[in-house]
Amino acid sequence: MKKVLTIAGSDSSGGAGIQADIKTITAHKMYAMSAITALTAQNTTGVYGVMDADADFVKNQIDCIFTDIRPDAVKIGMVSNIEIIKAIAEKLIEYKADNIVVDPVMVATSGSRLISEDAMETLIKELLPLGSVITPNIPEAEVLSGIDIKSEEDMIKAAEIISENIDGAILIKGGHYDDNANDLLYDNGNIHWFKGKRVDTKNTHGTGCTLSSAIACNLAAGYSKEESIKNAKEYITGALKDGLDLGKGSGPLNHMYNLG
Repeated sequence: MKKVLTIAGSDSSGGAGIQADIKTITAHKMYAMSAITALTAQNTTGVYGVMDADADFVKNQIDCIFTDIRPDAVKIGMVSNIEIIKAIAEKLIEYKADNIVVDPVMVATSGSRLISEDAMETLIKELLPLGSVITPNIPEAEVLSGIDIKSEEDMIKAAEIISENIDGAILIKGGHYDDNANDLLYDNGNIHWFKGKRVDTKNTHGTGCTLSSAIACNLAAGYSKEESIKNAKEYITGALKDGLDLGKGSGPLNHMYNLG
């Protein structure tokens, strides 16, 4: 059985963060492990509190995982301060981790900011360069590139700017557009578009967490980056189309839609 580690924050309502990651990994019939970076008090209407884990304790969690059950892929989600970011980078380098997918979580679906300004620079310099694939959405790609993104040409330009500091592949997710959900994969100058129709639903809580975890699962299974993203995109589209409707705000996906 393939093993996948998620390094991320906990979502008390179960729709995003490590809960979404574990559900996604399980739906891919793989073994899920987690190193928790923060506890959040949140639900479908917003984030109402964040309590960061101690950076040394995050290291301890990662040590326990890699020295016993080495993961075949690693997904990184919410990392909210400098010390935690440095701790994760240090340990992933120490253990020569494979198939790292970094979802640069900056803003929750509800609009709540999840990373401090001073941690942004450390994320860009120390953690993003370790990623085999990084998965920013449009707002996150705007922050990382420093430009406004209004078109697919802008997405390419942003990816080119981001790639100046990152060797891994960059997947800019176009789901924030109203008319489509076309995603751009930029990998060492090579461009590949994943075309998709926008699913008409307000229930998108945890989509970024879910997609990045699904990509990690596919990389763990031995698929190429392009195949992994294609498969992950099909999985999340199915989870959105299933029509699960929970909560008063932006509800979660049905991660288990394909398990009958």
